[in-house]
This record gives sequence, structure tokens and C-alpha cells, in this order.
Amino acid sequence: MEKPYKIPIQTCIGHVHLKVSNLQRSLDFYCDLLGFEITTMYGTEAAFVSAGGYHHHIGLNTWYSEDYPMAQKKGVGLFHTAILYPTRKDLATIYNRLLQINYHITGSADHGVSQAIYLNDPDNNGVELYWDKPKVEWLYNEDGTLIMYSAVLDLDDLLKEII
Repeated sequence: MEKPYKIPIQTCIGHVHLKVSNLQRSLDFYCDLLGFEITTMYGTEAAFVSAGGYHHHIGLNTWYSEDYPMAQKKGVGLFHTAILYPTRKDLATIYNRLLQINYHITGSADHGVSQAIYLNDPDNNGVELYWDKPKVEWLYNEDGTLIMYSAVLDLDDLLKEII
């Protein structure tokens, strides 16, 4: 009997492409606030943005959504886009930036394998800013599955990373 197909372990999610209602407002959020850089513009209807010169991590377009209402909290669609920061200090830095401008944070959590800050973009799309804990700190059940949970993230302790 043939083994079930498994995706290659090196596979990663390359980018997310979002329909937005106002391109400039989204660029203000993803570039001016979160620090992504524009790599390509397609007129006034679409933009690709990235971290570190990659062709794009996030695509933004108004092709089918210009001036449409925000994404609904209930219903089908994208739950959130997750942006992985390389260090806990980097997560603390963006969290502090959000605090400084009083940006609304919808939540935070320690998931056992990661620590996360949650917010929404201007179109009400969920955004998770997170840092993965070192793999040696991850915990596993007896059957080999990961132990993940949503516990309170000590945000004051997180900020100590940049003090």
C-alpha cells in the first residue's frame, strides 16, 4: 500500500495576498506602522510589500474590493495573517511601537510554542505578530503531539527585552 503524501518539511507559506478597500490606508499600516517595504506597485490598485528584500510577503490589492466594507468578524474568510519575528526582542520592539501610538491591540497570548500579540489591520483583517520559542522549550504529549495552549502573556516582562 502506498504511503499517504506528506508535504516536504522545508515547505513554508511564502506570502499572503489580501483584498483591501483602500490601498494607501493599508500601506500606511503595513509599511509605516509595521515596517514592511514596498517592493512593487501596480498603479494605484495593488502593491507588494516585504521584509528584507524578498519579492513579497504580503500582497495588497483593491481589484475586487475598493471602498467595500471591512471584513466581518463572524463568517468565513481569513482568521489572521501571522507575522513571525526572529527574536523576542523584535516582538517587544513592535509591541512597544504599538503602545507608543496607542494602536488598539485585540489580544495577546503565550501559546507554549510561541508568544503573540493580536491586532486588526484597517480592513479588520486579523494580524498576529509573534515569536517562536526555541524548539527545545516546546512540550509534547506522550503520543508525540505538541502541547499548545492560550495562556496569559506577561506583556510587562516582554517589554523588559528592550529596557
